[in-house]
Amino acid sequence: MSSQRTGPLVSVVTPFYNTAAYLAECIQSVLAQTFTDFEYLLVNNQSTDGSDRIAAEWADRDPRIRLVHNPRFVGQVENYNGALEQIDSRSRYVKIVQADDWIFPECLERMLAVAERHPTVGLVGAYYLEGNRVQGYGIPVEMEVLGGHDTNRGHLLGTCGVFGTPTTLMYRADLVRERHPPFTLDRVHEDSEFCFEVLRKSDFGFVHQVLSYLRVRPESILAGASTYDWRELDAYITHRMFGAEFLGPSERQMRMRRFERLHLSRLGEAALLWREPAYWAYHRRGLATIGERLRPFAILPYVGKAALKAVLRPRWALAQARVSLQARRR
Repeated sequence: MSSQRTGPLVSVVTPFYNTAAYLAECIQSVLAQTFTDFEYLLVNNQSTDGSDRIAAEWADRDPRIRLVHNPRFVGQVENYNGALEQIDSRSRYVKIVQADDWIFPECLERMLAVAERHPTVGLVGAYYLEGNRVQGYGIPVEMEVLGGHDTNRGHLLGTCGVFGTPTTLMYRADLVRERHPPFTLDRVHEDSEFCFEVLRKSDFGFVHQVLSYLRVRPESILAGASTYDWRELDAYITHRMFGAEFLGPSERQMRMRRFERLHLSRLGEAALLWREPAYWAYHRRGLATIGERLRPFAILPYVGKAALKAVLRPRWALAQARVSLQARRR
């Protein structure tokens, strides 16, 4: 494949900010790929912990690495967008590897093989390790391509979980280039929204092999959001945004009722536990993306249910109180 091109077939991108403890391992995993026709773009978001020096040392060793320094500090999504907008104009695919993650040696080779065999594929995923747990489900082992509509529908119905994070996916570059910016700003989970939108007009490819590793660390953005009941909020928002397009009317109504209740239940528990302002700001911001607001009167009945739950399950109440206290101390 590479001998017929004048530029890299794949652009690999690692935006980073203060990830000195993990960055070298991430870079090494990319440079150890069995497929070698790629450029590697490292984008430093004004790091202050020496990450920029680590990246510079590796850039001096391998000509495929291009190190870019942001002139000013930007938010995480802006950093990712800026990095994606600098990929080589000739590359056919884009692979993000987040700075605290890494990929297995055959990652690029195996994902590319699926994408090249099936021109209709816009995204390629695979099984992945999240800590010590294998994630990714819903694609039958005999299939390596699932229609985009069916993939989105399966995600909404809970029968298919293959979106993962940017580290676990490969994007077709033209689909990235046509979006300005690639990831929509001010979303709760802009990467999942990107997947839904791209799969409106392309198919999903899947490799039945573990190809990436997501590091679970307490200080990560996702770990911090885990105490904010992000899954319930994300499910509610996703069904609001895409349910009418990929589900039948009765399916959507049933799923929306379920996730609305789950979300309100979590908010009722949070109100009982007197969660910190950042928790409520997170949910306000998420609901605002679909034009909704927090509804105190809708939450109120669920506060009573949470109080009853606390009486019947005191261990749960104590555990949640600890989470609330730790969040307030951060």
